[in-house]
Amino acid sequence: MFRSRGNSTPNDREHRVIELVAQGLKNKEVADEIGTTEHVIKNYLRAIYDKLGLWNRVELALWYEARRHEGLVMAQVQ
Repeated sequence: MFRSRGNSTPNDREHRVIELVAQGLKNKEVADEIGTTEHVIKNYLRAIYDKLGLWNRVELALWYEARRHEGLVMAQVQ
């Protein structure tokens, strides 16, 4: 299901793309939101998938939600 994980983490711009994709926005909508082109968003997604060892936007959304939930749980523990 998952690719072997890369050893990089997403940068700030990639995190924003991940957040918007996880909200259900289409590539064109993400591009409009951050002020770039759909082609650039596709390139970002390829890089993100490689960095995280994922195959598609569904896996990306699940990855994002799991990390978001971890952050909420950690905030409640502290």
